[in-house]
Amino acid sequence: MKTNAVRILDQLGVAYKLLRYEVDLEDLAAESTAAKVGIPPDQLFKTLVIKGDRTGVGLAVIPANMNLDLKALAKLTGDRKIDPVSLKEVQPLTGYIRGGVTAMACKKDYPVYVEETLELFDTIAVSAGMRGLLVQLTPADYLKAVKGTVGAIAQTKELRD
Repeated sequence: MKTNAVRILDQLGVAYKLLRYEVDLEDLAAESTAAKVGIPPDQLFKTLVIKGDRTGVGLAVIPANMNLDLKALAKLTGDRKIDPVSLKEVQPLTGYIRGGVTAMACKKDYPVYVEETLELFDTIAVSAGMRGLLVQLTPADYLKAVKGTVGAIAQTKELRD
């Protein structure tokens, strides 16, 4: 299956591997997806849609097992404040539905901010632009494809009782 995101990788001549998984609409968590395809959750990167008070809409790409650090992201972007966009805004802004959002081939060419830990791995996986399909590629190729800015924008999830 060729999604628009995969077509972009083809145009760039990037090597990648497609990973398919069963979609459970009751559990779209990125950590669950990582387990389904057999990769560590810190190597699967989820794409979040954000809005800065100065820079507007952008995309934050962080590991499945981490939370977005809004203050760190604001510092990186030059915004005073950043908020996640509401779920109902995600598809109109990006063209993608929850569980299938990717920074490649969005409706507009939004700025992309990527958690720096991606550089620790030989390969990472991101959504290929639809639920049930991931693309695995090198961090350098991913950054080239999305024109990403790298920074420390994620924090470990707090353990809950």
